[in-house]
Amino acid sequence: MAFDVDLFVIGGGSGGVRAARIAASEGGARVALAEESRMGGTCVIRGCVPKKLMVFASAFPGAIEDARAYGWDAQAGDFDWPAFRTRLHAELSRLEGVYRTNLERAGVRIHDARATVVDPHTVRLDDGTEVTAAHILVATGGRPFIPEPWAELRARGLPVLVSDDIFDLAALPKSILIVGGGYIACEFACILAGLGVEVTQIYRGAQILRGFDEEARGHLAEALHDQGIALHVGTDIVTLDPAGDALRAKTTDGRERDFAAVLFATGRLPNTEGLGLTEAGVQLGRRGEVVVDEWSQTAVPSIYAIGDVTDRIALTPVAIREGHAFADTVFRGEARKADHELVASAVFTRPELGSVGLSEEAAREQEPIEVYATSFRAMHSAFAGRSDRVMMKLIVAQESRRVLGCHIIADGAGEMIQLAAIAIKMGATKEDFDRTVAVHPTMAEELVTLRAPVRRS
Repeated sequence: MAFDVDLFVIGGGSGGVRAARIAASEGGARVALAEESRMGGTCVIRGCVPKKLMVFASAFPGAIEDARAYGWDAQAGDFDWPAFRTRLHAELSRLEGVYRTNLERAGVRIHDARATVVDPHTVRLDDGTEVTAAHILVATGGRPFIPEPWAELRARGLPVLVSDDIFDLAALPKSILIVGGGYIACEFACILAGLGVEVTQIYRGAQILRGFDEEARGHLAEALHDQGIALHVGTDIVTLDPAGDALRAKTTDGRERDFAAVLFATGRLPNTEGLGLTEAGVQLGRRGEVVVDEWSQTAVPSIYAIGDVTDRIALTPVAIREGHAFADTVFRGEARKADHELVASAVFTRPELGSVGLSEEAAREQEPIEVYATSFRAMHSAFAGRSDRVMMKLIVAQESRRVLGCHIIADGAGEMIQLAAIAIKMGATKEDFDRTVAVHPTMAEELVTLRAPVRRS
């Protein structure tokens, strides 16, 4: 059978764009890509990039305070949200243009339309056009959601928000209740508090950032408290009702108060609804994720899926690696699987949390370990009179001496964990760290000067 294209990609996020570009420019494939929203997907348009720019913006009040401690006559005026938002949107449009240009240069045919799967080799655009393809790649990402019954309030036009909404607000709310304890909830708590919003955060679990190292979770929770964020764990919303221009929230711990807005950051769901996947024979998991094998191939041999829609590791660099591996395997004759082991991550709170490898709890269940850890006031903070403390922690296997995990809470932890991840990915031992001469004076030097374990288990 002759197909219209060799590959049809559904979704113009980072993973889908990478797969399309490599398949077309290096694999010689005829490629088409459909995106129903904006090119760049969650990361570029409503995730990593705008969020990180807001992180930068929110840090300036603290930087100005530090400047005064360092002898500068620095004063902070009011934050001009509309001016920042205008510049933010201009930058996102610029990046979207870069993504589109790169696709066009690679020879990818772009459809600004919603695409659904008709059968294992056919895609239908929302104007009714059908395109046949030898292979179909689903890269539709994920979406935030509001749990029932609170979604109904949003439908009525009340200030019930998801993370996508933050970047488009006409004005910042005076106060906000953030529901959730994951990285998105914690990041926006710090961002909005830094921008002058009164922030309350609640989470029904026992501690924020489930899945991360327990000691790091507790350390960061204290840091959020120190920033004036009213963090309450072990609690959830009981009722949420209109109260004039605000929303009145009553929680399971008995608190009741009004907020100008409520942000639900309670997780994300794979974007598979209405795509026609099950009808085409593709298996979906319990949360709606596309079930794939280690080659990102579904139960239908011609249909693949990568990125957040597969609910494996929801990180942009992982989606990019999966997309590249798919294109190499199918179109370049280089069979390659995406490596999901020892993937580093960063939570862009204030301070940041960087993590790679096993938590102390997970490592202890696997084998006998040693824990090397320290907490201290960084030179910059101490001089400025700030009370925040850095935390650094290495998890080491007693028998092999390999470093199984590294966890850092500090300004710039995201930058540090990227470099530590290289060593840990290579199988570095504690003695390899010890043999490395420290760079002084830096925070990171503590990673190579931790001599005695604080505990063994």
